Amino acid sequence: MLSDQEFEQWCHRLGLVQTTKEFVQQIRCSEPVRKVGGGAKNVCGSYPSQKMGKTIQFESHKVELPAIVEYENDEDVLEYYDQPVRLSLSFESKSGRRVVTSHTPDFLVIRHNCAGFEEWKTNERLVTLAQKQPTRYQQNEDGKWQAPPAETKVQSLGLYYHLRTDQEINWIAYSNHQFLRAYLNPENIVNPEARTRIIESVTANPGMTLKQLLLSTSTSWVDDIYVLIATKQLYVDLEALALSEPEKVHLFSNQQVAEAHNLIMSKKAAARVACGQQIDVAVGATVFWDGKSLSVIQIGEKKIVLQGENHLVGLSHTEFETLIAQKEITGIEAQGIKSAEIWEQLKCASPEDLAVANYRSKIIEPYLHRDPPIMPINSPVSERTIRRWKAKYYAAEETLGWGYVGLLPNRKDKGNRIERFSPQTWEFIDKIIEQHYENFKQRNKLITYGILTREWEKAGKTDPCPSRTTFYKRINSRADHRQTRKRQGSRAAYQKSSFYHELTFSTPCHGSRPFEICHIDHTELDIELVCQRTGCCLGRPWATVLIDAFSRRILAIYLTFDPPSYRSCMMVLRICVQRLGRFPETLVVDNGVEFGSIYFETLLAAFGCIKKQRPVASPRFGSIIERFFGTSHTEFFYNLKGNTQITKQIRLVNKTNNPKTQAVWTLPEIYEYFCEYVYVIYDQREHPALGQAPCVVFEKGLTQSGMRFSQRIVNDENFQIFTLPSTSKGTAKVIPKLGVKINHIYYWSIDDCFIHPEIEGTQVPIRYDPWDVGTAYAYVKNAWVRCISQHYSSLQGRTEREIRFASIEIRQQKKQYNQRITIRANELAQYLESAEAQEILQLQRLRDLATAGVRQIVASEIVKQAQSIIKEDLASIKNNITEELTPPNKLETQEINPRQIQPYSQQELW
Repeated sequence: MLSDQEFEQWCHRLGLVQTTKEFVQQIRCSEPVRKVGGGAKNVCGSYPSQKMGKTIQFESHKVELPAIVEYENDEDVLEYYDQPVRLSLSFESKSGRRVVTSHTPDFLVIRHNCAGFEEWKTNERLVTLAQKQPTRYQQNEDGKWQAPPAETKVQSLGLYYHLRTDQEINWIAYSNHQFLRAYLNPENIVNPEARTRIIESVTANPGMTLKQLLLSTSTSWVDDIYVLIATKQLYVDLEALALSEPEKVHLFSNQQVAEAHNLIMSKKAAARVACGQQIDVAVGATVFWDGKSLSVIQIGEKKIVLQGENHLVGLSHTEFETLIAQKEITGIEAQGIKSAEIWEQLKCASPEDLAVANYRSKIIEPYLHRDPPIMPINSPVSERTIRRWKAKYYAAEETLGWGYVGLLPNRKDKGNRIERFSPQTWEFIDKIIEQHYENFKQRNKLITYGILTREWEKAGKTDPCPSRTTFYKRINSRADHRQTRKRQGSRAAYQKSSFYHELTFSTPCHGSRPFEICHIDHTELDIELVCQRTGCCLGRPWATVLIDAFSRRILAIYLTFDPPSYRSCMMVLRICVQRLGRFPETLVVDNGVEFGSIYFETLLAAFGCIKKQRPVASPRFGSIIERFFGTSHTEFFYNLKGNTQITKQIRLVNKTNNPKTQAVWTLPEIYEYFCEYVYVIYDQREHPALGQAPCVVFEKGLTQSGMRFSQRIVNDENFQIFTLPSTSKGTAKVIPKLGVKINHIYYWSIDDCFIHPEIEGTQVPIRYDPWDVGTAYAYVKNAWVRCISQHYSSLQGRTEREIRFASIEIRQQKKQYNQRITIRANELAQYLESAEAQEILQLQRLRDLATAGVRQIVASEIVKQAQSIIKEDLASIKNNITEELTPPNKLETQEINPRQIQPYSQQELW
């Protein structure tokens, strides 16, 4: 990102006028003019840009996100800003009417020698827009898209306006940039021995595949290999070869060696083609030999070389074998054969038709190659039939160049093909269906047919009215998701819409390595839980789950009684770092309010995580995690006492089978056993979509794609504090004798650092604990300092949700809804200590206590990890001590029980 001085120099070098300079500077200093939101199918989100030092919005992960990655890695791009400004455009509509509309370009891009706006759209979308607004969107003779009204608008400022399409995106390069993003960190250090050995191996074997190199070197050098590729010490054509497919990636010491190697291999391949040999060339490639163009296609497991313009492309393995009479060949000249007509004939032929043609070909074969023909004895067909088949064979050979097609029976052309009803009649019937059947009234077919007969008589038609069966068939022929949308709405139509298949290389839907794409979501569990202290029913808990899309491995789970919130999201990410020491690279979320929290987005941006927000009411975009929710309920929760399956048929519920009376499980107990199911049983069992256990796929993926040690996160106190939320401002002023004010409550540092003159009156970053309102943290003198509230004895252990309920109750008691009420901390403390508050907040208090048990289980895992590290260190120290030295005193580590940890007392704090 440019500094103010560098921006001034850039403007002076380009000779920008003062108006343009101020216009661009205003965009640089302003926030985006709009917040993007995904459409019916778009996946929007935010990208943590290292070049810009902030998050950049994208409205589509198939168009704008690759554009952001291109800007991020393009050295010519100095800065880029999303949703920069609103432009007022004026143009003529298709009808000739003058239209004035507001338009927000996707990006303002500042390059070395120019600056301007760039709008990204799919080519298909531009074709549609050009038909609706031909004066606004146009395509020139070179095939490039233009927007004359927008170009005219910004030309006066000396800026450009470009329409860019998805056809400009190189998806292989985009995938490789995302793959190598972790290895562009300057903190990555390559082992000198590994660098020498790897470069020597590639230099001695130019063109060796990445898979061969990975198998021939130590597994600890995988990250070193990718660092060398990212820093261009090893050459790979990153625009043509995907690193996620190591068996296809060829390595070279530099680009010149790669070009020479490819030229030599191309000549050798052409020579083998000329000799009719099998060649090792990619499918779809074209090689030249003696001025002839030879194309390569894939037929089953074979590569077939076709010469000429009319090759037989697109045939399946069975059809091709039928075509060439099952003769194994490696080359065929298809000149003179009209492949388009032949392909249409074969494509429409059923397996039974091909069997008939093969039978006829076998019968007439003796008559085709002998003159005069010899009639075989006991022929299964008559001589007249043979003559008719021969005539068809010769006719097809003369017209199409291949007589086999003439032997097809073509049963589809038999019978009366004349429509009984005219097009005008079908148009009349379709109009009745659209007006009276395809609407939210949801009339049945019989009533609609009655309307048809009535309207038929009113129209005075002389033709007989179609029968009810014909009418029903016409309705059924229109029964698709569009008809369902008209009758029941978009939610019901979504269930019948076609499933989305990723048929191109653009963004693999489940990623190509662990941690690349992860899903996070919440679900309310189908089980009733009780309080471990009182035994009363507390209701159904919420589960927050983080799953890796590539391996289907569950990275973290968290249970709580609170509905989905940013607290659950931060907690599950904290558990992920605690268990695996890594943060997701891309996080897919739904449209929940908690995923738009400033605290949650700040946490993702700080650790370079891309957030993708799936479309509204489109659960298929999160099918992986939704499927896990169903599996976990079927295999785990539905086998426990107190599950709520019976409530789906509410009329069957009575006192004896009511889940609330059957409940026996507490939240800490269910969390402990659910963790065992997820982290052990589900993790080590074969997954039906993978054919392997998630843990096995996860480990293999890390071995192939690298451990990425630069992305390791230490689960220390600083990280724990960083996962705590802050206020919307993010900072607070240090007030003398009072401290910092957070959510209407004053906090003072336990080390009295607030009394220093250089700290008083300054703004310091702050964070608070949503599970303990009595505690907060302030960043003073390059360190986080623990602070306690002015009413710590009343507020300690209270959750943010409990405090919110208490605040609502105080406002309700004051009965001042028409005024702005400021609740003081002392009023809140007095209310929490009253008996009335205990009655009102009793249920929430019990739920918070149950959730605290879950957090203690999570904390105990950290203690176990620390103890295991201590034991390993002690064992290594013991092994290294010689016999002559006096053995040290045995260190005793006391087992820590998190449930016995008590909060700080006032004396301990002060």
